[in-house]
Amino acid sequence: MAKYFGNIGFGEAQETSPGVWENVIVERPYYGDVVRDTLEVRQGDKVLDDLRTGNAFSIVADGYAENNFFAMKYLEWAGTKWDIKQVEVRSRARLQIRIGGVYNGPTA
Repeated sequence: MAKYFGNIGFGEAQETSPGVWENVIVERPYYGDVVRDTLEVRQGDKVLDDLRTGNAFSIVADGYAENNFFAMKYLEWAGTKWDIKQVEVRSRARLQIRIGGVYNGPTA
């Protein structure tokens, strides 16, 4: 099983000015294991094919990750930020994260 170390981006709602709330990204480093390593290439009517992955990571979760797993937006792996599609609470100290396509939203 391959090892993982990288940042995970969490979206936090913060008031940027009175009455205006924005989703601000906060990155935190985590380590764990690469549980599943897959790649899917979708051919379509575009010039470039879409890359999607079904990779799964099991991270060692701290209190912040356990309390804010619903706010996870992306996971950095292999030099790219990937969309988090699913987070499963495996035990008190571990979270299993499944990723999909490349993340294109706001970053830290």
